[in-house]
Amino acid sequence: MGFMNYANRSTLSYKHGLYNHIKNQRIDLARKLFDEIPSPNSLLYTIMITGYAQKGRINDALNLFEQMPVRDTISWNSMLKGCLDCGKLCMAETLFDKMPERNVVSWTTMVNGYFQFGRIDKAKSLFYQMPVRDVAAWNAMIHGYFCYGRVEDAIRLFDEMPCRNVISWTSMIGGLDCNGKTDESFLVFKKMVGYGILPTATTLACVLAGCANVLDLYLGLQIHGCVIKIGFSSDEFICASLITFYANCKLIEDTSKVFNEKLHKNVVVWTALLTGNGLNGKHETALKVFSDMINLGVLPNQSTFVSVLNSCIKLEAIDHGKEIHTVAIKLGLVNDVFVGNSLVVMYSECGNVMDAVAIFRKIDEKNIVSWNSMIVGSAQHGYGQLALTLYSQMIREGVDPDEITFTGLLSACSHSGMLQKGRYFFEYISRYKPNEVKLQHFACMVDILGRGGKLEEAEELIKNMPLKANSMVWLALLSSCRMHSNGEVAERAAKEILHLEPHCSAAYVLLSNLYASAGRWSDVSRLRVKMKQGGIVKQPGCSWVYLKGTRHEFLSGDRSHPLSEKIYEKLDWLGGKLKEFGYCPERSYSLHDVEDEQKEEMLSFHSERLAIGFALITTVEGSTITVMKNLRVCGDCHHAIKLISKIVRREIVVRDSSRFHHFRSGSCSCRDYW
Repeated sequence: MGFMNYANRSTLSYKHGLYNHIKNQRIDLARKLFDEIPSPNSLLYTIMITGYAQKGRINDALNLFEQMPVRDTISWNSMLKGCLDCGKLCMAETLFDKMPERNVVSWTTMVNGYFQFGRIDKAKSLFYQMPVRDVAAWNAMIHGYFCYGRVEDAIRLFDEMPCRNVISWTSMIGGLDCNGKTDESFLVFKKMVGYGILPTATTLACVLAGCANVLDLYLGLQIHGCVIKIGFSSDEFICASLITFYANCKLIEDTSKVFNEKLHKNVVVWTALLTGNGLNGKHETALKVFSDMINLGVLPNQSTFVSVLNSCIKLEAIDHGKEIHTVAIKLGLVNDVFVGNSLVVMYSECGNVMDAVAIFRKIDEKNIVSWNSMIVGSAQHGYGQLALTLYSQMIREGVDPDEITFTGLLSACSHSGMLQKGRYFFEYISRYKPNEVKLQHFACMVDILGRGGKLEEAEELIKNMPLKANSMVWLALLSSCRMHSNGEVAERAAKEILHLEPHCSAAYVLLSNLYASAGRWSDVSRLRVKMKQGGIVKQPGCSWVYLKGTRHEFLSGDRSHPLSEKIYEKLDWLGGKLKEFGYCPERSYSLHDVEDEQKEEMLSFHSERLAIGFALITTVEGSTITVMKNLRVCGDCHHAIKLISKIVRREIVVRDSSRFHHFRSGSCSCRDYW
């Protein structure tokens, strides 16, 4: 009796030792301890096998499994699950066939495995071969069907179930919601409650997710009351679901109330709060939430990084983005596809496409979003050839392009003046992927043709579209007419736009600018009167620069900034230098009926020049200047900024409403084609 007690104590000690090493990622130390055990029983073997499988060392797990003197059903099931978790379906099938004795867990593990690999029919076949099916097996089938959108099959199976538990009901509620049938999921929940089945925290989290999706505030508030009544308020996933629900319903103060009820150390809750603030446009608060969680030692996960980087993008806050990038590096997540994709977009949107390329190259397993983000980013920055090269690499990798890919490619052709390449891609999707041709593809093709001077062909394309052209398509044509001074086509395009959107200010402004550049001042006055009568207001040109996390905005001729005096002094100095470099103002871009001298002064103080002047007096000499503008940069400013980059020997990046311009040493990345 004493020996048996000693043996049990030794087994328990070894068990805890193995668990401790495996939990703390010390798998080799766990093996060393295991090898010291005189006669390990099947439980200790199974613990070690499971540890190997969790680390992806399936061959080590299999070797140890084969060394077992006695293999019970539990060890077989553990090995089976290990193979599936490591992506070895064929190995799992072989093991399953060799099993001397299977229990319901063995069959259910294999059913789950087939779903894991998308083998739905195999899972179904195996399910119906089972000699005994318990409620867990039925639940596995229902969950699997929902995961692959087989909603009707899942409902039919649920109705056939001889016995259901709360997990069955929860699977139905969550599955219906995830497949766009939220209202039906609510009916299932009410039916469940009607049967007297007490919901779990997971059940209520699923219902709250549905309320968040369809913005059902009334039901959500009832569920919150139910959470309090049952005593689930401290459950981390319930807290996260409540935060998401209130954030989606735009009740951001209530998200803070839920969060502040206790000190949270769970990353899911913090991420819900961060994401909720971002969803409600409170991006500065989202960045503070991220900073607070780091300071409290809560480690962010992939979802956290995606949300906080999205806030950086919205704020165009590249300095914050770089800090978050550093955190991702420290946590070893920089090569993760979700984090990597967000970093690619952040750097591209904030004007640093080369850093975006560097991040892209390091992503371990690129998905379609990775390729699209980089192709679209390259297009925005005018690197058309890079976009085409990336597309070729993507095809070689076996990644199938989608509608976003082709939008990026057509945009790249438009910004880089690649008319024939643009024709090729548009004809390709029209012929081989007709269901994926969307209005944005037609808008891009009209832009390509229009920029290339093919205005009549572009107009003909619009007239023969299988889809009804929207204002975006006609605006692409009107913008090209402004570029090529074609008043006849412009007037027809403007007429179509104003028929679709009578209050479209962009149509009035583009046509007015075309008239002004042609000296047709009476037509300009007529349009301005019409705009005034219709209450249509032209969006003022605005440029801004971020400095140490603060946004500094400028309007044309603006003198409201505290540093205005120094800014104008710098611009006066630049004006003298520009003349030395042969700059002559292009007065046609001053769209006002005033004297030439006044036109020159107006051009000199456009918002983008004020922003550059501010950056020159407040940033480190030699550093890159990044300016954002809400409208298209005018031709005169474009010419002047090229020379300014040469005068001050700095790269100047300007993002306007159309694309990014990189000015270096007197030239622009757009090669004067924009």
